[in-house]
Amino acid sequence: MAAPTSRSSRSASPGERNPDHGDSHGQERKPDREPEQGQADGRPEAPPRSLTAKRFIVAIAAIAALGGALFGYDTGVVSGALPFMEGHFGLTSLSEGVITSALLIGAAFGSLAGGRMADALGRRNSLLWAGAVFIGGAVAVALAPTVAFMIVARFVLGLAVGSASVITPLYLSEIAPSHIRGRLVSFNSLMIVSGQLLAYLVNAVLAHWEAWRWMLGLAALPAVALFLGVLFLPDTPRWYISRGRPDEAAAVLRRTLAAADVPDELARIQQARHLEVDAQRGAWQELQLPWVRRLLLVGIGLAIVQQITGVNAVIYFAPKILATTGLGTNAAITATIAIGAISVIATAIGMSLIDRVGRRPMLLWGLSGMTVALALLGAAFHLPHSTGVSYLVLGLMVLYMGFMQATLNTGVWLLLAEMFPLKVRGLAMGAAVFVMWVVNFGIALVFPLLLDAVGAGVTFWLFSAMCILSLVFCKRYAPETKGLALEDLEQELRKAATESAPGTATEG
Repeated sequence: MAAPTSRSSRSASPGERNPDHGDSHGQERKPDREPEQGQADGRPEAPPRSLTAKRFIVAIAAIAALGGALFGYDTGVVSGALPFMEGHFGLTSLSEGVITSALLIGAAFGSLAGGRMADALGRRNSLLWAGAVFIGGAVAVALAPTVAFMIVARFVLGLAVGSASVITPLYLSEIAPSHIRGRLVSFNSLMIVSGQLLAYLVNAVLAHWEAWRWMLGLAALPAVALFLGVLFLPDTPRWYISRGRPDEAAAVLRRTLAAADVPDELARIQQARHLEVDAQRGAWQELQLPWVRRLLLVGIGLAIVQQITGVNAVIYFAPKILATTGLGTNAAITATIAIGAISVIATAIGMSLIDRVGRRPMLLWGLSGMTVALALLGAAFHLPHSTGVSYLVLGLMVLYMGFMQATLNTGVWLLLAEMFPLKVRGLAMGAAVFVMWVVNFGIALVFPLLLDAVGAGVTFWLFSAMCILSLVFCKRYAPETKGLALEDLEQELRKAATESAPGTATEG
């Protein structure tokens, strides 16, 4: 296992010989010997990770992960708005599914655009674009006068949600030192579920006035915060290197690592990039390599696994699900707060474990727990309707979401941000997330129809069966990426994919 960075006896790498270029935003040049922020000086004996560096990483995570919070809010808020939109617009089960899924098909195309933009324009500029569309989309859905306008507005909002779903974890994975990369990328997952919890809380408060337009429109506030915050962010060292800007890459590294670690980390990134340039292949040609194509197929498989196990059916339609047990509309909307709360708690637990336990064990244990919870949930719907049964169903939904958010959700997003080589990382992650959103779209469209056709019990048993299939897939194919720097990880995955027989799991 490679250390996050390694010490070297040489004084500086070629990319570090002129350290007075300021940061990536062209700030005032500094003297060669000026002390590093948060350190007594810039020499090797400085603390390996200064307080200032930690603050810088936390600030980056907080601002960038607003994209995750908006992702969560915009996907979660529809659950509380739908019951009142149903009365306002006269919605059927099909039109409910179309309105819900319009955001998701937009997110599918947004994820493709996000991956390409992240590679071409940079991670920072792509986040700025997403923030602007978040603002416009939130205002549009809040003011929608007709169902058709609402569908189009939700599609546009989905473009921002999908692009943010690719760019945010990509940005965080590339800005973070390897020893905290898993926790920092998982922080984006925490912000997603925190955004969903916020949506449930807002829904519960505004449900008393049936103020569904305010539920949808309030997403504009964090969208403005995201847009303004990103203005102060640098781009990632890996993107700067990919564009031949090593001085800017070094400037960012000096803000996240000790000065003694910067030359080796810069050299590591440059070496990985030089290997790719020497190969003289474009991103699409790179995807034709068998080992890269195999990784892409595994990534797409993981994206499908995350969706076919039912998580978003619960997130989007929790009040509708609870209403089938006899619970009233306002009570059902309020009850979903428990689902949001357990999602936040479980994601925080998953963040604390992911870098210690590893990605594969988290996926396998989580899917096992989800299988049992969904099987019991399906059985609960065959009990006579009563208040007790309503809260039993809620409890089992909470149990299922706890397993899901602590393990599968956290692990899949992290693996997708880590497992692809630099040259195709944005494109490959965009393709995998595109498939994720397409499957999400299909489930959101079909789920209300399934409830009407076969009932909630059979529907959740189907999800339980999907968990079993997903467990088999992850046990066989999911890679382990714990503790490796992205460039070292690329070499390990290349070796495993080329030397292992087809179908052999990559243990990392």
